[in-house]
Amino acid sequence: MRIGLLNGGGDCPGLNAVTHGVVGAATRLGWEVIGFRDGYEGLLPPGDYKILNPEKARGIIRQGGTILGTTNHGHFSSKHGSGDVAKVPAELMRQAKSTLKNLGIEALICVGGDGTLTTALQFAEEGVPVIGVPKTIDNDLKATAMTFGFDSATQVVVDALDRLNTTASSHKRAMVVEVMGRHAGWIALYGGLGGGANVILIPEIPYDIRKIAQVIRDREADGLHSSLIVVAEGAAPAGGTQTVEAAVAGGEYRLGGVGERVAADLERLTGKETRTCTLGHLQRGGSPTSFDRMLGTRFGVHAVKLIERGEFGRMVSYQRYHVGSVLIAEAVSQLNLVDPEGEVVETARCVGISFGD
Repeated sequence: MRIGLLNGGGDCPGLNAVTHGVVGAATRLGWEVIGFRDGYEGLLPPGDYKILNPEKARGIIRQGGTILGTTNHGHFSSKHGSGDVAKVPAELMRQAKSTLKNLGIEALICVGGDGTLTTALQFAEEGVPVIGVPKTIDNDLKATAMTFGFDSATQVVVDALDRLNTTASSHKRAMVVEVMGRHAGWIALYGGLGGGANVILIPEIPYDIRKIAQVIRDREADGLHSSLIVVAEGAAPAGGTQTVEAAVAGGEYRLGGVGERVAADLERLTGKETRTCTLGHLQRGGSPTSFDRMLGTRFGVHAVKLIERGEFGRMVSYQRYHVGSVLIAEAVSQLNLVDPEGEVVETARCVGISFGD
């Protein structure tokens, strides 16, 4: 048996842990694993790949990024965020299927987020035996309770807030920290709650800048002269729009700058010296946390088990502490958004965190 493995979309802590799990489980079955470089681009004839044996996978569980490389652009891009689905051209699909046939690939494991899995679904509809593995630091896939990479990204936010708290206290400043989260505010919510933020702004709850300014004034009145504000890149004021950094190919756009926007408005309204820190790609880099190493490995192993059972067209899923699977078609049907009335938001409110509403 020879199976293929590829990573699509943005890089993410835990990708190598998935590879570690796939190679380990496949080797026990006597199978060979072919790793395609740079996502679906590696399927273009004659194929850009390398054989993944236990020696190649040794020690990679602790490494960030991916030894296979990845891309969120290229010929096979079919979806970005909540954008419209673009059909993979028939000629590209024919070439990719030809590469798989020529290499004797009997099943393909596709690791990625919404866009990568949307493409995987199209491969499955074309008769390719496909297994999906969910990957996104935003934790925004509805069909799984957790994705690897999210815990690592959240820890980066917590570490940043711990450091920024000391300088904010020393200078009696307000610090605005912009984090990733285009449509879902999970990183901002978990990172802000764990890092002791005073205000958390997320896409699911439109904010009123005047209410945030009042939070800072109230803290000043209580003798608390520094404040920490965490804002997801997709957060927007009530009645307003998201802050766009630049337009990109395909009619999509890159978000960014909401942190500067919030900081400028707060300084104007309160007279409080305010600084901004944008974490950006720091959240996607570096070594994965122990949780992401474990979850990635479990996902990789379970993907191989699904192949062994012939359960194709499915995505590995983590629910109620158990790793199982769902149909890929169900996995890409809706985003996992923060519930404004949910338990985690309520917990944050109970310890005094404002959502600007």
